[in-house]
Amino acid sequence: MPGWALISASEKQTLKIGRLIGRCLDAPLLMLLQGDLGAGKTVLARGIARGLGVATRIPITSPTFTLMNHYPARIDLYHFDLYRLSGPEDLMDIGFDEYAFGDGVALVEWPEKLENPAIAGLWIQISTMPAGQRRLTFSAQDATSQGHLQRMLTHFRSAGLELCEMEK
Repeated sequence: MPGWALISASEKQTLKIGRLIGRCLDAPLLMLLQGDLGAGKTVLARGIARGLGVATRIPITSPTFTLMNHYPARIDLYHFDLYRLSGPEDLMDIGFDEYAFGDGVALVEWPEKLENPAIAGLWIQISTMPAGQRRLTFSAQDATSQGHLQRMLTHFRSAGLELCEMEK
């Protein structure tokens, strides 16, 4: 299945998109969020966590200094932020492979630090645009992720979100 993209007009809409994503996910899944600083990766992660059922009283923050936060929910969410990753030994110390390829949903900010652009998973590239908009481009690297991508597409369409482009 080819990838696709949509435009988020605001932080509020990015949260809504994240909630829609979280509601249609099942496990296991590795999600990889790419984007510059301030692009909205953590905002999208917060929405995904809420869609998975993480209680609103629990703050969803980027685990920049701890590398990983665990959020129990309908499906366990393992939220990684690799921005300050100093080396592969950091990943081994926190059991990255166990969580990223385990039974839950693993959400990875800054996946380029893994130095594997073809890692199997569902990729979301967030790009900033004028007037505070964000372009979210979705693609899948494996059959499991393609199934999730198709469910998201159906879910987004039924929620009235308009795709801005289909990739060939």
